[in-house]
Amino acid sequence: MAARTPARSSRSTAGSARGRAGGASGGVPWTQAEPAPVVLVSGPEDLLAERACERIVAQARASDPQVEVTRVDAATYAPGELAVLTSPSLFAEGKVLLVEGVERAGDALLVDAEAYLAAPVPDVVVVLRHAGGQRGKRLLDAAKRAQVPTVGCEQVRSDADKASFVSEELRRAGRRADGRAVRALVDAVGSDLRELAAACAQLAADTTGLIGEDAVQRYHGGRVEATGFQVADAAVAGDAGRAVALLRHALATGLDPVPVVAAVAARLRTLAKVGAVRGRGAAAARELGMAPWQVDRAAQDLRRWTPEGLAVAIAAVAQADAEVKGEGRDPRFAVERAVLRVAAAVDR
Repeated sequence: MAARTPARSSRSTAGSARGRAGGASGGVPWTQAEPAPVVLVSGPEDLLAERACERIVAQARASDPQVEVTRVDAATYAPGELAVLTSPSLFAEGKVLLVEGVERAGDALLVDAEAYLAAPVPDVVVVLRHAGGQRGKRLLDAAKRAQVPTVGCEQVRSDADKASFVSEELRRAGRRADGRAVRALVDAVGSDLRELAAACAQLAADTTGLIGEDAVQRYHGGRVEATGFQVADAAVAGDAGRAVALLRHALATGLDPVPVVAAVAARLRTLAKVGAVRGRGAAAARELGMAPWQVDRAAQDLRRWTPEGLAVAIAAVAQADAEVKGEGRDPRFAVERAVLRVAAAVDR
């Protein structure tokens, strides 16, 4: 039952993990998580980790509907508890043991888990959830030596990765969105992966056909206007009036000046990166690690910018960044002045 099937998936999943980026990045994605005698779910992105654990439990239940699922908090683990929880059942039922928070574990769990790696119990799936950090590194190293299959749950930070996440979420729901819609959704709710997933689910359930930017604006337009990304877009386009209006609206609804400055800085950095490789071909643009729509958008924006104007804008934002982080007396004034300077630097 559960033990023999996971044993095969252990080898195949470990092989997949080694095949990704030299095998060092953290393993297979959550969509490839499978039951095995021991599985390591590693990385700080909780949503992906939860999905990986849910997938493993669902597959174990598909093989054995009576499988027993137990959750253990590593921070409150008692010595010998692992041996008790993985001991064979009187009714020969399979077990899934989810050990959560291994990064907070005491020595007792780390010692017991490392010993368990050498002799996993048949018909049991043990999932070790480690959210990152140095605590438990010896156990992680032991799991790697034992070729324990690893599910990587690295934090999704870049806009390109968030756009890929949106596209994949919609694809799994049997839906598609055009590039502008994906960009608008990332701009609106892309700071938190759970919110982004919820927004995708809402669009998939409440719309039909190809999802366009108009649908995103209809459901999330208010949030788009309240983010620094729209302020940055207007400033980079040279629309000082709209940029200031959006900025004041964003600040009035509680947005801190710091992320606004960061959003403008990010847009300017994108322009600088794309400008540096402009004329060197598509291969050079791909090396930037950006989504194609980001490169195309930056290339269009650069038609309105000179190198001198870009340098002035970057300097203005650098000054504002220092002022909103404590060097200035009025962060709101600092960010508004920077937005105006950026808009004024556009080559008309």
